[in-house]
Amino acid sequence: MKKILPFSFIVIATLILAACGSSRSYAPVEPAFGGAAPAAAPEAAYDAIPMATAGVAVENVQSSGGGNAAAVERIVIQNADIAIVVTDVETSMREIEVMAKQMGGFVVSSNLYQSYTNSYIEVPEAQVVIRVPAETLEDALKKIKADVVEVRTETRSGQDVTAEYVDLKSRLVNYEAAEKQLSEIMETATDTEDVVNIFNQLVYYREQIEMVKGQMKYYEEAAALSAISITIIAEEKEQPIEIGGWEPQGVAKEAVQDLIFFFQDFVSFTIRFVIYTLPVWIMIGLPLYLVFIGVRALFRKLRGNKKKVVDAKVEEDGRSNE
Repeated sequence: MKKILPFSFIVIATLILAACGSSRSYAPVEPAFGGAAPAAAPEAAYDAIPMATAGVAVENVQSSGGGNAAAVERIVIQNADIAIVVTDVETSMREIEVMAKQMGGFVVSSNLYQSYTNSYIEVPEAQVVIRVPAETLEDALKKIKADVVEVRTETRSGQDVTAEYVDLKSRLVNYEAAEKQLSEIMETATDTEDVVNIFNQLVYYREQIEMVKGQMKYYEEAAALSAISITIIAEEKEQPIEIGGWEPQGVAKEAVQDLIFFFQDFVSFTIRFVIYTLPVWIMIGLPLYLVFIGVRALFRKLRGNKKKVVDAKVEEDGRSNE
């Protein structure tokens, strides 16, 4: 055991130093599959990524060490979300599913359900998610939007996962090197305890290798096949309520708008009253109130003195009559 453990420490220390010396920091990006975001990726040149060219752009990247420029394939995951209004929901859903298969893609999910119009009429509505080759994403969107009543919303997004993929590739190389060296050490190990310890380390590294390969495969497939989420809305659901040329929906909108304006005016008045009107009233009213109190006290005092004089005079007249 004393002979085997130093070899294990040397292998692990070598891998750590190699990873630290050949990597640089990248901004962490959360992978779509929920795995931990890689923290670093090597800046040296890497082999071409074996995957479809869809969603991949080749750029020349200059290393910080002043080396020659190296071609690094950019991996960009492209997705789209679109909501369309059609006359026939079921037919449109089937046509989209057929189109996805014809373009070399597939249907991820499809859901046909019932919704209600403003007049409480039951109408169909559908949600479809498909994947098509990334290079045909634009054509797929054009076919989806063809002959529709209205395109309600359309959103396209892209996620550059080049740094994450390159980091995974570097980690895979390190894990495989560690597995190889531990396998060689295990072949020469004779002590049972040494064999068990090395076997446990091999199990750990093989699990890491499988996890990294799975993440790399996800990035490759996600970049090669773009996801399109389609919401299909029935045309009847978009029709406003109309009774003899009168549209209650328009009146309701005006009422809501007037209510919003009232609250806006009320809040504006309250803010102006608290910040401007109330302080002005306090500055003007407080001195006037103090003057009023002083004048009233003076009048009360004068009236009290006058009453005392009258009472004294009455008392004096009473005495003289006696």
